[in-house]
Amino acid sequence: MKDKPTLAVVGGGASGLIAGISAKRFLENRGNVVIIERMDRIGKKILATGNGRCNFTNMNTSVSKFYGKNPEFAKYALDKFGVYDVLDFFGEIGIYSKEEEDGKVYPYSDRSSSILEVLRNEIQRLGVKVVTGFEVKSVKKVKSFFKIVSFFGEALYSDAVIIATGGRASPNLGSNGTGFEILSSFGHNISKVVPALVQLKTHKEDIKGLKGIKFTGGVKIALGSDILGEEFGEVLFTDYGLSGPPIFQLSVISALHKDCSIILDFMPELSEKEVFDLLLKRKELLSHLNMESFFIGLLNKRIGNVIARKAGIEKLSFLIIDLDKKILWEIAKFIKSMRLDIIGHNGWNNAQVTAGGVETDGFNSETMESNLVKGLYAVGEVLDIFGGCGGFNLQWAWSSGALAGKSAAKRLLLKE
Repeated sequence: MKDKPTLAVVGGGASGLIAGISAKRFLENRGNVVIIERMDRIGKKILATGNGRCNFTNMNTSVSKFYGKNPEFAKYALDKFGVYDVLDFFGEIGIYSKEEEDGKVYPYSDRSSSILEVLRNEIQRLGVKVVTGFEVKSVKKVKSFFKIVSFFGEALYSDAVIIATGGRASPNLGSNGTGFEILSSFGHNISKVVPALVQLKTHKEDIKGLKGIKFTGGVKIALGSDILGEEFGEVLFTDYGLSGPPIFQLSVISALHKDCSIILDFMPELSEKEVFDLLLKRKELLSHLNMESFFIGLLNKRIGNVIARKAGIEKLSFLIIDLDKKILWEIAKFIKSMRLDIIGHNGWNNAQVTAGGVETDGFNSETMESNLVKGLYAVGEVLDIFGGCGGFNLQWAWSSGALAGKSAAKRLLLKE
């Protein structure tokens, strides 16, 4: 059927591209590699990462930065092709990088297109074949080879297959959940998948009048009285709930637990007692005014009005001089810990990553090969491994993809 063994990589995102490169570098002229992509171009999701700047790894990468049923599954791949290996790899193909806050690493050009362009250049140099516009309908193993069929009835054949289709986040950029169906057809279990790194929805009544307001402060995520995570940064109130870097980061935790709440701290540098003392002093200074003026110079006026309402003050005409200590303590409490119940997320189109996926106990962590079907591999976001913001998910894509590519290439050569 063919002179040389062939590896097919289904999915032309980060994990698929590096899997193809890793495999071809190992195979050289002893085998063929083809990358199959359903979109009209490869790497579209790479272009959207890091707000178009692409924080392609993080110096603080460790297994502790990842989530899923068994995050330890990622350890071998992360050790085998770690942060410095990624930096060396991209340095060799043209990326000069820089480290910024929290260990985030960007191309010096500040352009995500730089990452994609150097990957495409290396693919071309190695002679990896790229097939675009091929939406995979099914993958089946027929005797010793795999048959990959598109929705238009086209068929490709290979000796091994790497599923690098991503999850369901940002389907407009290529990830539509196809990989789950493919791997499920081979007997693999799929855990519940939900959007992560996404804006969160709250009850609209709780944030009425706050749309478009930003503040910088502390954010916690809680399940009842238990605090599950904590971040600091800029939060944006929207018409549906909350957005901003701390919200995206904590949405990873909300994806894992039901009935969580977000707790906002508008003055994180002060204790609740210090806030109370500050409010008591403001009462003395502003006793000639009403509540419409109480928060001016302290908090955004609209945030203050919402807090006053939550503390039991129904009208802004309420006189400041009439504020008693009980009300002041209530205001202080809401300034330090305004709790908003999470009732949902802003959907797959706005999510950066998928929480959940193909369960890792069906794969060999040292090769990324299926324990059920020899010659079948899975990498990146299609698996039940995901990280927070900051380049961790791309590091997982590079690590798992590089490991699978080399492992699959070795298997091909054993078949010769």
